[in-house]
Amino acid sequence: MQIDFPLELYSGYIFDCDGTLVDSMPTHYKAWKIALETLGFKGDFSEDFFYGLGGAKTTDVVQMLNEQTGSFLDADIFADEKEAVYLDIISEIEPIDEVVCFVQKVAQERPVSVASGGLRHVVERALAVTGLADLFEIIVTPEDVKEGKPAPEMFLLAAEKMKIAADDCLVLEDAELGRQAAVAAGMKCLMIPERRGW
Repeated sequence: MQIDFPLELYSGYIFDCDGTLVDSMPTHYKAWKIALETLGFKGDFSEDFFYGLGGAKTTDVVQMLNEQTGSFLDADIFADEKEAVYLDIISEIEPIDEVVCFVQKVAQERPVSVASGGLRHVVERALAVTGLADLFEIIVTPEDVKEGKPAPEMFLLAAEKMKIAADDCLVLEDAELGRQAAVAAGMKCLMIPERRGW
């Protein structure tokens, strides 16, 4: 599938990580399934449900699962378990070449940053194993703000760190919550297609 990258240059570029820079969502889903099974979850956790919640915090998704299925998973314990599983299998993820080529091109002339819903050490590990760490000096995660996506704070902080006006930044995202955050920040947003079926 072709990604229609804009021809015009923006003053700064903000990239989501999972599903945008790196093809990690299948690995995240695998980690979710393993962690849910380990902790005794008996309900359904389909790919469609998982992909529909792209950008949401793990603990929020667990609360949603508990409400929908009558389960009693401890959200914090689950988040730790899922993260441990994911880090064990993180070497399975790969960069999304089309987006990486675009980053390499624009980074020669403009500042670039990452604003991801993942925890900082996990995002940094993902960038490292895919060979992208050197491209990004600025990384913003939920640990840096009061509210994550769909609130605009992460994108606004990334723009501030790049010393770029919010309305002259382009956000690249794969998730609806990220798109909402970009719009709320007054930024243009380019959606990266979901990689299932590519």
